[in-house]
Amino acid sequence: MASDLQRRKERAALASILASSGLAAAKGVAALSSGSLALMTDALHGLADVAATVLTWFAVRLGGKPADAEHPFGHGKVESVAALIEVGLLVAIAGFALAEALSRLGGGGAEATISWLAIGVVLVSIVVDVWRVAVLKRVAAETGSHALEADALHFSSDLWTSGAVLVGFAGVALGYPQADAVAAIAVAGVIVATAWSLGRRTVLTLIDTAPDGAAERAAEAVRSLPGVVAIEGIRLRQTGAAIDGDITIAVPRTLAPDRIMALKARVDLALKGALPRSTITVTANPRALDDETILERVLLIAAARRVPVHHVTVQTLDGTLAIALDVEVDGRLSLDAAHVIATRIEAAIREDLGADTEVETHIEPLEPRGLPGHPASEDDRSAVLAAIARLAPAHPAIADVHDVRVRETPRGRLVVLHATLPGRTTVADAHAAVDVFERALAAACPGVARVVTHAEPDRRAGET
Repeated sequence: MASDLQRRKERAALASILASSGLAAAKGVAALSSGSLALMTDALHGLADVAATVLTWFAVRLGGKPADAEHPFGHGKVESVAALIEVGLLVAIAGFALAEALSRLGGGGAEATISWLAIGVVLVSIVVDVWRVAVLKRVAAETGSHALEADALHFSSDLWTSGAVLVGFAGVALGYPQADAVAAIAVAGVIVATAWSLGRRTVLTLIDTAPDGAAERAAEAVRSLPGVVAIEGIRLRQTGAAIDGDITIAVPRTLAPDRIMALKARVDLALKGALPRSTITVTANPRALDDETILERVLLIAAARRVPVHHVTVQTLDGTLAIALDVEVDGRLSLDAAHVIATRIEAAIREDLGADTEVETHIEPLEPRGLPGHPASEDDRSAVLAAIARLAPAHPAIADVHDVRVRETPRGRLVVLHATLPGRTTVADAHAAVDVFERALAAACPGVARVVTHAEPDRRAGET
């Protein structure tokens, strides 16, 4: 798609070069034959058009080059520089025309011979200018090219200057020889007005002025996205046909890193929809929200330090906040090293929740690698099944035990089973019932080091 837009810009610029060359040559011949200052000014304007369109053609080719190490934001501003040079050419032509016209008027006027050749050349130039202004405006709008937009404005002024030349011809034909010089002054005025309009916009682009309304459209597209707490800043600038910059958004710090990445991708997509030719860097700053719970804050502190924790207990005793939690560390660590990790977690919690917060940690070993093992013998599995059958009646909260697997590991026998409990049982009650059953089963089966129970709801008999 980008290469197609680039080819269209180059074709439009090349067609403009050919048109300008032909018109400049024709006007030059007609101006020399008629002696018209207005037409001579228009011819010189045409020669400047040739130089400007050649410059534009090279600018759109350079501006379309991708970013590189020396130009990390691309080469788009080459087109703005080309537009600024065009402004300089317009001002120089206007200055020459004005000085020459005033000189001729001071000398009693200039005589011009009006011929059908001169009139025909001007009329043909008007038709050609109407055609190429329409083409250049359309391609500039579709591709966002500042250089082509500058060319379109340039040739729009040609329509007015050609019209002024015809009016001057009419005045001379009616017996007013000074009309040609007055027409030249009018031509200079149109050129100056065009140069001012184009120059102002080009300078604003070169000094990184934000495109009109772009920041508002970007903010509107991003603000309503779920997960975006606030927009902290937007910086945009025009670079050739594209808009680049950055946007900083605030997100809940409780979001996991993968969800933040997904949110940034959605923001980028929304920005592309609001500003199609844009490259905007998205920065997400985690922010603490007023509705964060103490538990969420503790889990975030531990996650930021990549320390697994569980069994977090939060209490408020006589106005003092008390936190207790289990901290999992590599079981191969020394107690000294493990205690340093736990102490750091405690200090981080106090820093976040207040220095007077009571924090107690229980250190638990974490298996850092996969635990090797193999299925236990059928006799050992049968012994475990028999123990389950004996124990089950003493644990009425557990309706059924099934899918029992027994494995031998270097740390002892591992029993994995599924237990069915009433669906309305709370998680806390289910965990307590399962915990009692696991301890009983481990005590009843010598060699069993751990029992892992998957609790699931009993859907029978209307349980939900």
